[in-house]
Order: sequence, then C-alpha cells, then structure tokens
Amino acid sequence: MPMPVLEVRDLRHRYGDRDALRGVSFTVSPGEVFGLLGPNGGGKTTLFRIVSTLLRPTSGEVLVGGDDVSRQPDRVRRRLGVVFQSPALDVRLTVEENLRHHGHLYGLRGHLLSRRIADALVRVGLERRARDVVVTLSGGMQRRAEVAKALLHAPMLLVLDEPTTGLDPGARRDVWQHLRGLGERDGTTVVLTTHLMDEAARCDRVGILHEGRLVAIGTPQALTSEIGGDVIMITAPDALALADRIRQRYGGRVDVIDGQVHIERSRAHEFVPQLVEAFPGEIDAITFGKPTLEDVFMHYTGRRLN
Repeated sequence: MPMPVLEVRDLRHRYGDRDALRGVSFTVSPGEVFGLLGPNGGGKTTLFRIVSTLLRPTSGEVLVGGDDVSRQPDRVRRRLGVVFQSPALDVRLTVEENLRHHGHLYGLRGHLLSRRIADALVRVGLERRARDVVVTLSGGMQRRAEVAKALLHAPMLLVLDEPTTGLDPGARRDVWQHLRGLGERDGTTVVLTTHLMDEAARCDRVGILHEGRLVAIGTPQALTSEIGGDVIMITAPDALALADRIRQRYGGRVDVIDGQVHIERSRAHEFVPQLVEAFPGEIDAITFGKPTLEDVFMHYTGRRLN
C-alpha cells in the first residue's frame, strides 16, 4: 500500500474552554479527492488551518507526506498548495503576472517558472486567458486561477477551503470539472472543506464533521447505502405527537428533525399509503425518496446541515 499523502491522528484543538476538534483521525491516499462536510462551527476551518500549518493543534498529529505540520512546517509548506476561501489574487494584474509573482515566493525563476505557469494554466483550462487582467474574469475563472497558482510549485497535496463559495451553479460545475481532473488525470491529491451536499457527492470519499467529531467517513455511495431503503419526510401540525404514534404503531426509528417527522424504511411506496390511512387529518404533506448525503448527516447528527 502506498504511504498516505495526509494522515490525521487523534487530532484535538481547544479555543479556551471550547473543543473545536475532538479526536479526529483519517487518512487520504495519493490521487484521492477527499471532502470534509459539515456546518459552520463543526470544526472544518480549524482542521483546514492546522493542515495548512497556520495553527498548531492542542494535541494529536497531522502528517503530510510523512512530515509533521507542527515539527516540520517548512517542509510541509513546500508540499502544500493552498486555496483559501477569501480571494488571494491581485485583480489589477494579469493571470500570468499573479502566477509569476507567486512563483518567485517559491524561488522559481526563468524558463522553469515559465514552463510551470504554462502547465498550471493548461491544467485548469486558462491557457488562453493568461494575459487577461484578473478583474475581467468571471468568478469561476478567478477561482480556477487561484487553483493554478496553488499548483505552481507542484505540491503533493492541494487543500481548499470552501472552494466554490459565492459562485453561481454554472461556475461551480466549471471549477469542479477541473478539480476532478486534477485527481483523475494528474494524480494530484485534493482535500477540501464544504457545507454543500452536491459538492461532497462529487468527492471520492467524504468525512462528516459534527461538533468536532468525525461521525462518518466513506464514499458517498457507501454512506447513503448505510441508511438502507428510503427516507420519508412528513409535515404535520404536531410532529412530535405524530412521531410518537407512528413509533408505537409500527416500531423502528422515527425522528423529528427541524419540525418534520423523519423515517428510514424500505419500500416506502407501500408504507406511505398505510401512514396516510392510519393517521387521517394528522399529515399535511409527505414525501419520500432514496437517501442522500443530507439524510446521512441527519441520521448521524439528528439535525439538518444548513
């Protein structure tokens, strides 16, 4: 087995008396696109800052290519490409000028730097926009330019914090097409944080962070298959009372999440008519479908993500 690109071992971090991370452990393999899914305040940004060497953990270890982010930060930084949530391009310069100045920070010069710039722009599909001033680019193109900048020094690991925040759906798809290509075509390992379900579903594997704990991890398909069957959501005037009556009559797990009755059950198309007939006048609306990552999050946390 190849050595993991990223290893997180029993990672813990405290801000005063608040635990932001509570014993998080996972590994990321070479070429993998790994997503950390969770709400604001769940621990994603703290973990991102620790991996990118901006914050020392209270305890535990994070290794990038075998180097410890706390004890060997300089070595780790040379192996990292980082894309922050806030834009980090000079909008008055061209795309190429932004990349050239960034390359100088890594000691790149001359023909080598020019070749790296050309290669990075090809990898994100911006080779024809190299001489365009950044302010003239769309939001999606600017985000791709950020990724090109992070790839300039050929990092082992690319980490991104909420990479498509603020982008319209078309721009988000555009950015994701190129992120997927980095892993599939170039073998670049990608780790990103997100609170968007559709974004997490595009990853090879997903870790769900909730209140500082990694409550689930696996491929999107494996996580949704853990629920099994279908998911039924019921809107009712008294959701708590209805949930209790359904539980007494049919047994099994019945939750109330954000004011709706939530049931996981196989063959929902047969069970829904039974519910409607058994509780006339107590149900305002009822829907069902195959489980999604949103349902996985609710299953493990008892709440919606957003």
